[in-house]
Amino acid sequence: MRIGVVGYGSGGRYFHTPFIDAARRCTLAGIVARAPQTIETARQDWPDVPVFPSLSALIAAGVCDAVTITTPPGTRRDLVLEAIAAGLHVVADKPFAPDAAGARDLADAARAKSVTLGVFQNRRYDADLQTLAKLIRDDRLGRIWRIHNRMDYDEAATLEAGPTGGLLRDLGSHLVDQMTWLLGPVRTVDAQLDFVDLPEGRTDAGFVISLRFESGAHGHVSASKRNHLAQRELRAYGDKGAFVSHGTDVQAASVMAGRRPVQDLAGWGFEPETSWGTLHSSAGAQRIPSEQGRYHDYYEAFENAARTGTPPPVTPQDGIRTLAILDAARESARIGHSVSL
Repeated sequence: MRIGVVGYGSGGRYFHTPFIDAARRCTLAGIVARAPQTIETARQDWPDVPVFPSLSALIAAGVCDAVTITTPPGTRRDLVLEAIAAGLHVVADKPFAPDAAGARDLADAARAKSVTLGVFQNRRYDADLQTLAKLIRDDRLGRIWRIHNRMDYDEAATLEAGPTGGLLRDLGSHLVDQMTWLLGPVRTVDAQLDFVDLPEGRTDAGFVISLRFESGAHGHVSASKRNHLAQRELRAYGDKGAFVSHGTDVQAASVMAGRRPVQDLAGWGFEPETSWGTLHSSAGAQRIPSEQGRYHDYYEAFENAARTGTPPPVTPQDGIRTLAILDAARESARIGHSVSL
């Protein structure tokens, strides 16, 4: 599958192109960039890949079977629709759309053109989350009671400002998707948001969300970017014990340091032993070796879905479900009590 990447900011540069390059049966076939410095960076990083000034130019060149749209959220919807109209398969970066209604429009458009539309949720493929998922599959925690999922970053400059941005749509998309992937459908949502006033407008800069799942489990997700705190934590409680992890997102650190997964696929994405989580059970405390983190698995699964007509790894329905929860979280914070889905 020949894949073009539309947008070469931090997302396109660090979280898409290296993993397309590493994925079996996938080729990085083009990059869309507009700013002169961004064009120069793309050409330095990928000297053999053509750079185009627009999605329209990329489509006209006929070099792609699929595109990833990773431009800022305010521009993403129209570009996704343009790619779908051209008959291309599409990976839409998160947030999939401004809200659940907008996500349904994109899903309807893809269905009408019989193309595969997927939502990019690479954080399902984090080492810590994959490790917790395996413990759940292996029944080492028993029936899950609750999961706490936290991402705090000391990265105020990366907060997308204004009413179309905010941390809820950013990290909230990841955290909620992780929780529904682990625990299934959500019944009620209760949320509190922290706001800052920026030149671009009032912006949510932190949040805490409590989710009650149809399974009876409950989950608690939170994130911040402006509190000078950098910490990742997963805590899961079941009737057989608990698991605690402070994973470091080793894949992001690796690509930002200039490494690429294709250079060492077998050794890629393993957390150091110092970052392994701990399983607490009747047998005592046990360090659990981390599973491998493999963001390129997303693209391998997407290619297979487009080729075979099977569902992509993260479906439009998954994206709609996540956005419906985020919409409910915003409403819950506004009215001051929980919202039922």
